[in-house]
Amino acid sequence: MKFGKEFSSQMVPEWHEAYMDYEYLKSLLKDITKFKRKNNPHGQHLRRKSTVYRTFSGLLSKSGRRRHPHGLKTAPILVHSASHGYETTFLMAAEAGGEYETVFFRRLDDEFNKVEKFYKEKVDEVMKDAVMLNKQMDALIAFRVKVEHPDGWPWKERTVEMTRSSSTGKSDEDEHDDDDDKEKEEEKVVYDTAASDTSRLSAARPSPIEVLDRVKINNTKETPRSTIKSVLKPSNPELKFSRYNLKRVEEKLRRAFVEFYHKLRLLKSYSFLNVLAFSKILKKYDKVSKRNATKSYMKMVDNSYLGGSDEVIRLMERVEAMFIKHFTNANRTKGMNILRPKAKRERHRITFSTGFLGGCMFSLVVALFAIIRTRNILQEEGQKQYMNTMFPLYSLFGFIVLHILMYAANIYYWTRYRVNYSFIFGFKQGTELRYRQVLLVGFSIGVLALLCVIANLDMDVDPETNDYKGLTELLPLILLIGLFIVLVLPFNIFYRSSRLFFLTCLFHCLAAPLYKVTLPDFLLGDQLTSQVQALRSVQFYICHYGWGDYKLRQNTCTDSDTYNAFLFIVAVVPYVCRLLQCLRRLFEEKNAEQGYNGIKYFLTIVAVCLRTAYSVDKDNQFVWRMLAGIFSAIAAIFCTYWDLVLDWGLLNRTSKNRWLRDKLLIPQKKVYFIAMILNVLLRFAWVQTVLDFNFSFMHKQTMVAVVASLEIIRRGIWNFFRLENEHLNNVGKYRAFKTVPLPFNYDEDDDKDN
Repeated sequence: MKFGKEFSSQMVPEWHEAYMDYEYLKSLLKDITKFKRKNNPHGQHLRRKSTVYRTFSGLLSKSGRRRHPHGLKTAPILVHSASHGYETTFLMAAEAGGEYETVFFRRLDDEFNKVEKFYKEKVDEVMKDAVMLNKQMDALIAFRVKVEHPDGWPWKERTVEMTRSSSTGKSDEDEHDDDDDKEKEEEKVVYDTAASDTSRLSAARPSPIEVLDRVKINNTKETPRSTIKSVLKPSNPELKFSRYNLKRVEEKLRRAFVEFYHKLRLLKSYSFLNVLAFSKILKKYDKVSKRNATKSYMKMVDNSYLGGSDEVIRLMERVEAMFIKHFTNANRTKGMNILRPKAKRERHRITFSTGFLGGCMFSLVVALFAIIRTRNILQEEGQKQYMNTMFPLYSLFGFIVLHILMYAANIYYWTRYRVNYSFIFGFKQGTELRYRQVLLVGFSIGVLALLCVIANLDMDVDPETNDYKGLTELLPLILLIGLFIVLVLPFNIFYRSSRLFFLTCLFHCLAAPLYKVTLPDFLLGDQLTSQVQALRSVQFYICHYGWGDYKLRQNTCTDSDTYNAFLFIVAVVPYVCRLLQCLRRLFEEKNAEQGYNGIKYFLTIVAVCLRTAYSVDKDNQFVWRMLAGIFSAIAAIFCTYWDLVLDWGLLNRTSKNRWLRDKLLIPQKKVYFIAMILNVLLRFAWVQTVLDFNFSFMHKQTMVAVVASLEIIRRGIWNFFRLENEHLNNVGKYRAFKTVPLPFNYDEDDDKDN
């Protein structure tokens, strides 16, 4: 792999613009090469011939030294520091083509100064974070001592000894004297690397237990109970020295250290990659120009803050020592596995299983159509009965599989265009699913559902099993119960972390507005708004099997007023959840945009209710049709504008890409216009439910399933561009780290905020 591609592949996506622009500098070198070829067309031919002969002469040469041309003896540049950074003077600007090389070094200086400035800013940020984490560790150590020694602690003991005892549970008599110096070294605080802050913070550091007098536990409002209590009686919780609270504090601080260490690793990688890129581009310059500029320029790079600073490396070493001692009981292997989780490797069995199940699913679809066609199973009499009873049961699995396949396609294209979906969703590092794994889940469900359909049809035709109609219709219920059991299994199988993440987000959606709204929560809420027909299928399951219709193979659910009432409730639940999430964000963020977003969902709720009333109430069809059409049109226009302008960031007239964004990940601009047109067309798929478009070759239930599938496809397209826009916003603000809430809050921090 060429260095340019390797350099791009190893970049932190959110910092892409802060890296050295390697490709542009290569283009400047190409300009130098073109000029030299233009002005010396025969030189290249002669040099190639002499190179061939020198190769043979080198075999017979007794000296191991390489003979350089005369021009390589003297450095052609002079690098010095200036007020705005480093500046390079090209000493041979008077030569032919010197202006091209002068432009190259000017741009090289601009790139280096940009990289070094960004690196300094990020190092300053992590130093401030280190100071805060050190204060958090002081509070944690004191908290541990208070929990493990509630009767008091000998105040004459040193901080190092107290920390050792609280973390290992051993007394001083059990320790050897020769370990004392080692413990002192390990107990150096993280912020010792920030030389300007060390003396001031060390002098002001209070006695170990006295730290707790100035500390409160942060209330992060992570539970409905804490949210309700904060609204009814806002107050800061007092410190309760219990092992439960200690475990919670340790878990939060553990996550904070892991994320902080991840920042340091990214900064170290950023420094290394850029220094390597400057070395590579200068070597290319020497090769093109036949000069020797690399040594002089790289000497400056190595002595600069970017190449010569070791704060990040020393800070990493101390974070490792502190984390291993306090969070893994001095088990280095365990600690480093947590700090540096290994990247998941694609397994061949996943690829094979995905392809195998995909082929099975395709074959079963073909077999299903062949069985229906050859045996003429769905005759005129049986078709209506089957479509009204069995089809709604099996269509649920079709909606689920289609949504999973769209999600797998999204992951594939997010990965291809370097959208950092794992960071945006907040997946735990190393647990995110790749597109093959998601496809494996979708194909597995699809194969099981198709097997149930074929088995059900086959048992209906077979005279020996035809008498057991009640039992044959239990197949979809058994499959649904099986999938639900797998979803909620607490065991570490079948992608437990992903299942737990999904269930957590689902519970947060249903419990809105009692939880703080995060991006995964409201994105899942948006997915549920596109699965209204699937939710109604679940309602049909409850009615069909709960009321015993499956025994008689009939559908009496639609004749029940209770069932029809729940058609309204089930349809609006996802929209109500999103509305409550918007209100929660409006209350917390004071952002008027969330209020308008809430109005969008309110209009959609009204439109959905009116369309449902039109389909249920047969007496006032004209009135319901008019009202449903008007409100559905208003809601669709509002939602379409919101999709294109706010969620996708498109339709920007002043953009350099007219009607699009300034930054685009897909090079083909027509893709965005096609996506916008499809979004508008699929948004208005509800027209069928109001105008009653019917086709002679298509049953009403089939039409409902097609419209629902179109909405799922629209949502899949929406997902890609929504996350692309979110990714570009993170890139614009250089946000590459998760914000981890810290467990303790110091009184002086409150004073600063005030």
